[in-house]
Amino acid sequence: MNGEAKDPVLVVLQLTGGNDYMNTVVPHGDSLYRDYRPYVSIADDEVLALDNHIGFHPNMAPIRDMYNEGKVAILHGVGYANSPRSHFRSMDIWHTCEPDTLGTEGWLGRAVREIDPNKENVVTSVSMGPSLFRALAAPGVPVATVEDLDNYGLLTDISHEQKRNRVLERYKRMYAPAMGTGPVMEFLGQTGLDALKGADILKVAPQQYSSTIEYADTSIARKLKGIAQIHTADLGTRVFYCDHGSFDTHADQMGSHATLWRDVSDAIRDFFDDLEEHEAADNVAMLIFSEFGRRVYDNGSGTDHGAGGVSFMIGNNVKGGQYGTYPSTKASDLEQGDLVPSMDFRGVYSTILEDWLGLDAVPIVEGAFEKPAFI
Repeated sequence: MNGEAKDPVLVVLQLTGGNDYMNTVVPHGDSLYRDYRPYVSIADDEVLALDNHIGFHPNMAPIRDMYNEGKVAILHGVGYANSPRSHFRSMDIWHTCEPDTLGTEGWLGRAVREIDPNKENVVTSVSMGPSLFRALAAPGVPVATVEDLDNYGLLTDISHEQKRNRVLERYKRMYAPAMGTGPVMEFLGQTGLDALKGADILKVAPQQYSSTIEYADTSIARKLKGIAQIHTADLGTRVFYCDHGSFDTHADQMGSHATLWRDVSDAIRDFFDDLEEHEAADNVAMLIFSEFGRRVYDNGSGTDHGAGGVSFMIGNNVKGGQYGTYPSTKASDLEQGDLVPSMDFRGVYSTILEDWLGLDAVPIVEGAFEKPAFI
């Protein structure tokens, strides 16, 4: 498979729960870092230094290696003004690009509608997990929601009607709070039928797949392996979405955050190695984001909800390096004790949409935002 001749593919990895920016990209050169964090900080001799100012968490060695290869862009201070510091509301804003009202369409749902306006391929977008991610949801846009690829479309003991109803219930719970149940049901009925068609298409992916890469037995590794199986089956999927968590580290952060980043980093390295083995890596770019960062001050064993965070873009065609600047940690520059976002997430989306997927970003993110040039 010649990656250069293939349409660009986006993989989104959502770090659900609010990943701690300061212990992911550690400002080891900042004397204030350990003043703020006497209990929840990374020791100097453990930081994977990238320069005199910042370095990665010690369990991010696979991503550090990819960074050194020029394949990782660090996007500093990503977020938006007036962060509500609420998981649900903040994630909703990231998913819909609607910071002031409750959005009804996901940004990637809109993008897929542009990519495949006639719904010629019901697996143009694939959501890996037990429920549909809001970012992919838009009326009339089919999404294949895959919890277990090995068994997807093979539920022979369940009738099509039962399966369809289960799909509809899942989608109804997702959409109803924002859209109401009445007129939505007609579109949900079609969505359920599209999902069944997607099951029939995707069930060939594991059958066609073979690889020498041995993924770890973790939930994020299983999701990324499933994405690799679908991508290498060449079924025309352009957008994949998955998550890992929970990064909501109010307590026992040093242990749990280390495990989370070990699992994520190892899975990402195996995923891209797998794609390279199949000559299927060149047209894939991965966005990693979290709904917000965490407080500058630790709370004794963890960190609480914050504002400014860090995002990453990874891929062979990503222009590696650092984009934006690390937000100031000076007490006078903090907002409610948090790092102030310095890069609007909609600008990050705009770069992906326009410079990777070849779409007009303005109607999708609802405005023009400064675009970091990582593609």
